[in-house]
Amino acid sequence: MKIATVGLDLAKTLFQVHGVDSQGHIVVRKQLRAALMYWRFSRSLTRA
Repeated sequence: MKIATVGLDLAKTLFQVHGVDSQGHIVVRKQLRAALMYWRFSRSLTRA
């Protein structure tokens, strides 16, 4: 169950993340508040 493609729907306060595998099956579908998303991205960039 590997994610091949990630889609990110940006809105003002709520982001939706979708991940599909190589055959197009949904692997992950999450809703995240914008503030939490900014925090997660900033943490992942500082680890790289």
